[in-house]
Amino acid sequence: MQNRVVRRNENTHLLELEEHIYQLVDTPTPNVFRNLFPYSEVPKIAFNDRLVPHNMPEEIWITDTTFRDGQQSREPYTTEQIVTIYDYLHQLGGENGIIRQCEFFLYSQKDRDAVYKCMERGYKFPEITSWIRASKKDFELVKEIGLKETGILVSCSDYHIFYKMKMDRRQAMEHYISVVRDCLETGIAPRCHLEDITRADIYGFVIPFCLELQKLGCEYGIPVKIRACDTMGYGVNFAGSVIPRSVQGIIYGLVNHAGVPSELLEWHGHNDFYKAVSNSTTAWLYGASAVNCSLFGIGERTGNTPLEAMIFEYAQLKGSLDGMQPQIITEIADYYQREIGYTVPANTPFVGENFNVTRAGIHADGLLKNEEIYNIFDTDKILNRPPLVAVSNTSGLAGIAHWINAYYSLDGDKAVDKSHPVVGAVKAKVDAEYDAGRVTVITNHELCGMIDEACKFLNIKPFEK
Repeated sequence: MQNRVVRRNENTHLLELEEHIYQLVDTPTPNVFRNLFPYSEVPKIAFNDRLVPHNMPEEIWITDTTFRDGQQSREPYTTEQIVTIYDYLHQLGGENGIIRQCEFFLYSQKDRDAVYKCMERGYKFPEITSWIRASKKDFELVKEIGLKETGILVSCSDYHIFYKMKMDRRQAMEHYISVVRDCLETGIAPRCHLEDITRADIYGFVIPFCLELQKLGCEYGIPVKIRACDTMGYGVNFAGSVIPRSVQGIIYGLVNHAGVPSELLEWHGHNDFYKAVSNSTTAWLYGASAVNCSLFGIGERTGNTPLEAMIFEYAQLKGSLDGMQPQIITEIADYYQREIGYTVPANTPFVGENFNVTRAGIHADGLLKNEEIYNIFDTDKILNRPPLVAVSNTSGLAGIAHWINAYYSLDGDKAVDKSHPVVGAVKAKVDAEYDAGRVTVITNHELCGMIDEACKFLNIKPFEK
């Protein structure tokens, strides 16, 4: 005890007793935390009520995996689609580059063509990085293309080390260190993806390994980033929960015991237990500068943390969008549906067709009187998505007129009122539906068809969205 150093914490201005250095625990058999992950039962969330302090970095940002993890669960994007989406991400992230990086595959010629075309754009943000296999040949490819950073898979749970790689912990660490050293020898900054960290032995393997990685970074003068990957979505953000499931516990350990600076620490979450967004926000709150996301959460199995969600988490935490352009989110969703053929589920927050559509009659009445009553914020201003009232047998002429004006963005002299002939024609069709026994609301698609049919019958120029 007498040899441990007392030092001053520059953040809290309190004296702290320096923690001891954690050594690799080279267990002969895997620790798969069977008490937490019984497999034949639902996983368990346990608590020890050990709390760690909030430690949000001064700067936080978003990184994107749409072109990497986002392509592992869907048909690959074309080169042209990748370039277009990259352009959108640049606009969305704004001049301050809150969307800091995008990662790309380099396996195929198509992948490399997309990288070259995106590099030709000359954007500072998002910076283009790669994801490669851990081989010298692939490192040379990254160097040839001119990328400064690449991701490397370094699985860290005993599930992967013992069962998939057929190694023990020491063998795995030595293998990983050699791979990272090869990367550093080429002058490329490695981003180590600690796969399955929420089932890993944090103090017996992860922290000793990250301490070695930080030493390598110092040796070569090249920062080594750490990406904490909640590969199976087991992470939880409950105060006092135990590691390896505790997100704040993991981040605290990496920052305070492994010495990973916040600016080199990133969280990558999956949504298997509906916690991707809350876990990513928690990673920010407890010391990670970056959270890794994909557009609309598209990714393996249940998907990744949705990028658009973290834009609004950022704005709520920081009190500002800091130059981000959230209206672009709506453009991206339209592009995905129009050009890629992907339809975002209708009730998806911020981007789904119905995310700000009020259906309940009493809610619709309130929205028509004052939209703040039932709209989360000014969605027209922030997302270019005005709130809508779903049309039913109780909407009346005024409700239909409101729907038309909102859906087609008609205002001023272009706005219609309840005396407009198209409004009357649509109401007649709506009434006929309910007279025939319908009980559900009229969908947007149906209303557009009714409006187009009415315009054609009345010889009126169709409305354009």
